[in-house]
Amino acid sequence: MKSNRNEVIQKRYNRISHVYNLMDRMIRDKWRKQLLYDLHGEILEVGIGTGSNLPYYPDHIQLTGIDFSKGMLSHARKQARQISFPLKLLEMDAQEMFFENNTFDFIVATCVYCSVPDPIQGMKEMRRVCKPGGKILLLEHMRSDNPILGKAMDVINPIVVGTYGANINRRTIQNIERAGLKVENEVHLFGSVMRRLSLSPNK
Repeated sequence: MKSNRNEVIQKRYNRISHVYNLMDRMIRDKWRKQLLYDLHGEILEVGIGTGSNLPYYPDHIQLTGIDFSKGMLSHARKQARQISFPLKLLEMDAQEMFFENNTFDFIVATCVYCSVPDPIQGMKEMRRVCKPGGKILLLEHMRSDNPILGKAMDVINPIVVGTYGANINRRTIQNIERAGLKVENEVHLFGSVMRRLSLSPNK
């Protein structure tokens, strides 16, 4: 079942990869800068997409970026020509990473867990490959805490999912807790819908 859902979403993201940068503008440049400016060591970006975050990383890191869409990765490779730090781009499922336990100092994901078929499993994988004492940094949109807006998001979610595979009503904070991660810092960027989160692997 999981593989079938993966294939459907892969096809959608491959199809929209050439216009994804236009859609990705919902993430403001200053939010990316605030998330990424102070990183160091071995970094993993889950769902690197077209590489929109690449210009905002510091130069002294080593970055591995994964995505399960070949179309997205082809655009990320073009973006990668502009950066100077070591970078590996790999086709990989966030729900089943090929890395050893405790590999990365920081793990980054921006608007990824709206589209991962099993977000809790994906977050458990981030926890597994993050070093003890490391950090997981997210920019995520999620279901609004406002009861009326939250219900409206529930109603239109099937349309959004059918168009490009992203859920707009994920209860991401609850998913984080169920994955065994601890929220250390939370900043609301656009009401309660868009948030910047710093998580501990809680090992």
